[in-house]
Amino acid sequence: MSVVTVYSIPGSPFGRTVLATLEEKGGDYRLVPVAPGSFRSPEHLARHPFGRVPVIDHDGFRLYETQAIQRYLDRVLPGPALTPTDPRVAARMDQLLNIGDWYLFQGVCSVIGFHRVVAPRLLGRAPDEEAIAKAMPQAHIVVAELSRLLGDQPYLTGAAVTLADIALATHADFLAATPEWAKLTEQAGNLAGWLDRMNARPSFRNTTWDRVEALAKAA
Repeated sequence: MSVVTVYSIPGSPFGRTVLATLEEKGGDYRLVPVAPGSFRSPEHLARHPFGRVPVIDHDGFRLYETQAIQRYLDRVLPGPALTPTDPRVAARMDQLLNIGDWYLFQGVCSVIGFHRVVAPRLLGRAPDEEAIAKAMPQAHIVVAELSRLLGDQPYLTGAAVTLADIALATHADFLAATPEWAKLTEQAGNLAGWLDRMNARPSFRNTTWDRVEALAKAA
């Protein structure tokens, strides 16, 4: 199988989702870093008209949108299947992917993760405590629902890792780097255990912010 080119930026949970999916599938890839501040450049807008990451190129086929990329990689790469065959379990995976995009990232990680992790590390800015406090009610709802759906299963839809585990764990890992994570998981210890299991996987150990940053520097 030919090499997949991934355009992304170190620290992006969406970029990490694609890289971790490739790792789980055993796919060969190379990272082309997109510099901070260049998302609206003509070069990058030619790849992604909405100026975001990640984007992939594979054998002349270009694709953006993380869920679409994940599903494509699962279909074309020969590694273990990451999409359940049972229609109801697959539907639960799809539901979880949308929870990740619309409720875990939007309004939670995009606020708490940004102000606690991204702003201090990349921008040298202090966290906006008011914005974080406003995001916490939604964060509690999301974490409680993910905890309910996880139940006593090892992974979000059952015994096996799916695309949903990969996508949601990249966002949850951002939250785990904040003091809010302990508060959010006080009543959701199963979710903390799930994230520990995901972080123990080679796909996640190989795609940490520091590891991807090293890849970007070597590119």
